[in-house]
Amino acid sequence: MPYRQRIESCFAEAIGGNGLDRADYDSALAQTAEALSDLRARYDDGSLPLLRLPAARDDLDALASIARRYGEAFSHVVVLGTGGSSLGGKTLHALAGDAFGITPPCDHKTPRLHFMDNIDPHSFTHLLQALDLARTGFLVVSKSGSTPETLTQFLICFEAVLQDVGEKKAATHFTLITEPSPNPLRGLGDVLGMEILDHDPEVGGRFSVFSLVGLLPAMMVGVDAVSLREGAAAALDPVLKGSPPKDCPPAIAAALVVALARTRGVSMTVLMPYVDRLDCFGAWFRQLWAESLGKGGQGITPVKALGTVDQHSQLQLYLDGPADKMFTLIISDVAGSGSRVDPALVSGSALAWLAGRTMGDLLDAEQRATAETLIRNHRPLRLIEIKHLDERVLGGLLMHFMLETIIVARLLGVNAFDQPAVEEGKCLARASLEGE
Repeated sequence: MPYRQRIESCFAEAIGGNGLDRADYDSALAQTAEALSDLRARYDDGSLPLLRLPAARDDLDALASIARRYGEAFSHVVVLGTGGSSLGGKTLHALAGDAFGITPPCDHKTPRLHFMDNIDPHSFTHLLQALDLARTGFLVVSKSGSTPETLTQFLICFEAVLQDVGEKKAATHFTLITEPSPNPLRGLGDVLGMEILDHDPEVGGRFSVFSLVGLLPAMMVGVDAVSLREGAAAALDPVLKGSPPKDCPPAIAAALVVALARTRGVSMTVLMPYVDRLDCFGAWFRQLWAESLGKGGQGITPVKALGTVDQHSQLQLYLDGPADKMFTLIISDVAGSGSRVDPALVSGSALAWLAGRTMGDLLDAEQRATAETLIRNHRPLRLIEIKHLDERVLGGLLMHFMLETIIVARLLGVNAFDQPAVEEGKCLARASLEGE
């Protein structure tokens, strides 16, 4: 398993009255067996294709060819999409070292990626003015092909490219990903002669990270798709093998979440990685969890945090506010890594305790201190420990949280794969524009 999940600090014997009684946890864990059986059945009959993606390899050569072509033709690639059409790719892209816009040195065949998942006019005007559009490609992602934000992004960007490179070349700057059915985006792409790739209609956007939606932009910057899927397969393996719930980390986690909600009034789950490159992972998780579970009066609110930053902005509330949250820290083996403080600069001063310490030493001390402080303040805490972050580890984490979400949905009695309230908002926005 590419990660280790530790749950002992979620129980009453560790944190007192805010913690779970073992009997309540065992009851919830037993209830996950049905969800695990259903996942195995849906894998076998192919009715949940996202479960087949970790073992798939036959699609990767074609994606690698497109990624190489984009790298040779373009210095920049703009990914247009929103929600699940963007967040998975952004999460994988961070493995290339591009956390917070910090781009490492790369060869001339590795383009700079820009994920534009909103429709603020200022941002788009600035982007189109800043880029050399003759050296910019666009990846347009909309499962339904009717997402108004993405269609608007696409039309505005195409017009800008058309003005810059002319009608004959403009279409070659765009690749569209959408369902293989009649829809506005596919129709536009057909008329304009653009490359169109099929988005599997049975893989929802927020579950699409291991499909071409997440992998194609990631492969453009050198992320290893095979290792990602291998990590996902490792996390999925206990489920497919028919392991009992106590040996399936996603089932264990789902039981914790639901039992805490039922018996301790926990209505929020805080995900706080101590790895900058997992900041986008937190945003990906937030959408996955919220859109899958928040239905029919059910749901547990996801909160995105990042260590150590949010020790200085949210930890006060976590420790001294309402006891209505479960916490998940993702920590790595960072002690001894990074640059070292020169002892000559702090010798004899109040900072002597930093002499000879690396940045990783401080990060390690901070992440473990936060865990200990949460425990001392009687807050339910799950630790996910990784040695380091790479494709295999991230693949495992992504699959774990998708499975955890699906199992929680089953225990709550909601459909993890629809989003009726979101669709209502889309319809109202369109009606507003049509009525003007």
